[in-house]
Amino acid sequence: MKITIIAVGKVKEKFYREAVAEFSKRLSRYCKLEILEVSDEKTPDAASEREEELILEKEGERILRLLKPEMQVYALAIQGESFDSPGFAAAIEKEGIQGNSWLCFVIGGSLGLSRQVLDKSPHKISFSAMTFPHQLMRVILLEQIYRAFRIISKEPYHK
Repeated sequence: MKITIIAVGKVKEKFYREAVAEFSKRLSRYCKLEILEVSDEKTPDAASEREEELILEKEGERILRLLKPEMQVYALAIQGESFDSPGFAAAIEKEGIQGNSWLCFVIGGSLGLSRQVLDKSPHKISFSAMTFPHQLMRVILLEQIYRAFRIISKEPYHK
């Protein structure tokens, strides 16, 4: 299976980069992982609603250019479906059983994802009703994908 993560912005802090590298290494046994970054837009402190829409549109256009028709796209969005870890593993396993061998997870920037990206994503998943920094979300997503493959493979993993 191929897993692509499209994320807005770079991972700046060393400890996040190290965690991403560790989970990428662990995942190499289970899938071909690709992480693609698109530039984020600077958001002014007192940005108007219209300015925020334009920022989301610009970031969204960059994301949409990377989506391929053969990808099963999962947008990370607060309003998405919530899973527990076994449920998330079951969803990934089901994609493979159905012959979908390329999953793409999309992580937005500080303002989230544009309506256009959400509309192109048949699957929307939520990790929490809380807001997380997008750098941390990348680590959380990678850890949950790793956990899912361990569950699918019936291998032990801490609970």
